[in-house]
Amino acid sequence: MEKIMQKKLTLTIDEEIYNGLRTVVGPRKISHFIEELVRPQVLKKNLYKSYKEMAADTMRETEALYWAENTVGDISDEER
Repeated sequence: MEKIMQKKLTLTIDEEIYNGLRTVVGPRKISHFIEELVRPQVLKKNLYKSYKEMAADTMRETEALYWAENTVGDISDEER
């Protein structure tokens, strides 16, 4: 199993944003929340690789296409 190293980072943000993070996310979950938001932006190569791997999974793609084609009618059948 690969050991994941963590680094401590100090950020300076507006007090209103900080208070909002504590309220919405929770005081001990802010780091994880920010990491999940930032990860796709800085690790795009991994993201592209993952998309490519998913697209190569023909069973998954077949199921996704089936699901997409069979739910499109659900939207158009709704009353407005």
